[in-house]
Amino acid sequence: MKALLVLALSSLCATAMADEAPTDVAQQKPAVVEEYTYSTHLDIANIVSMSEVPNVCEVVPMKMEYDDSKGQRHILRYSVMGNGCSNG
Repeated sequence: MKALLVLALSSLCATAMADEAPTDVAQQKPAVVEEYTYSTHLDIANIVSMSEVPNVCEVVPMKMEYDDSKGQRHILRYSVMGNGCSNG
């Protein structure tokens, strides 16, 4: 009976300790979206994702998620001209 109690308590403690351990994903979660300006210093080591440029003839907002050289995740918002313009 005592062995069962010790076993139950030890598994409960191990579960509680596992819940407290930080994960890499939680540490990389970006806090805010950064707005790009011409004076923004970009430290891009790895691009995680980019939004697709729509087929319109106007300036559209874009979003890029990337990791910097220290491994921190960032989200950058910037503007580009859409792909829907023709030269004729």
